[in-house]
Amino acid sequence: MTGQLPVEGLAFLDGRLPEPRAGLLLRVIAGAGRFVGRRIAGLHWSVEGVEHLPKDGGYILACALHRSWIDAPLLVGMLPLEPRIWYIGSGVAAFRTWWSAWLLRLIGGILPVYRGGVDIDVHVDAAQAVLSGGAVFGIFPEGSRRGNPFVPEPFRRGIGLIGLRTGASIVPAVLAGTAELYRGRRMVLRLLPPTGALSLAGLAKAPEPGSPEELDAARLATAALEALMTADIADLSRACDDPPSTARPWRWLTNLVR
Repeated sequence: MTGQLPVEGLAFLDGRLPEPRAGLLLRVIAGAGRFVGRRIAGLHWSVEGVEHLPKDGGYILACALHRSWIDAPLLVGMLPLEPRIWYIGSGVAAFRTWWSAWLLRLIGGILPVYRGGVDIDVHVDAAQAVLSGGAVFGIFPEGSRRGNPFVPEPFRRGIGLIGLRTGASIVPAVLAGTAELYRGRRMVLRLLPPTGALSLAGLAKAPEPGSPEELDAARLATAALEALMTADIADLSRACDDPPSTARPWRWLTNLVR
């Protein structure tokens, strides 16, 4: 495939649209994941604020902190399976083997990208298709898994741009306790009331797409979203932090998937 970019975004679905329904395979895998996570791996998780989720989907789930491979599947397992969550993910990381590409294509729920933030239209088009179909668009605003396990990395403005162009509600999701995994680990997801990019940016109308004003508005919205979530991130991170004397069996779970 010399000189040709891999298939990414919506093109990965070969003309199909992101479904809000959870298929049988996803239900089986999610059920098995919950059983293995709780009964075998000894993980404990809880969810606060489920009442803040719009019932009919079509919203953006903006989650921080993002510190572990388990974050994306954990959100699927913690929240209602329908309307289902779709993510944009690194094609290099998620589709690096033929079998992972085959499995993820079969299960669904992830749209690969290979150009990072260079072409925002790929991300916006994918998000719009997910939202228009009544599914949930999941995004980790920090953009990577690196960083302090208690403090968010600066949010990237992609969440602001996608929020402005789609006009969708944004549900801030604060996730704590996943930076280090071991038997007995406590993890908490706190869902905050929905907001929107325009409200976060203090605007009444979305600027022209691609304009300098839009970039400024995206920065304002992104910074406001980060500020909105920071106190809850610190609160939950402290609540999930075990003392150094706590036994940590099965710490290899932290690096189970790289």
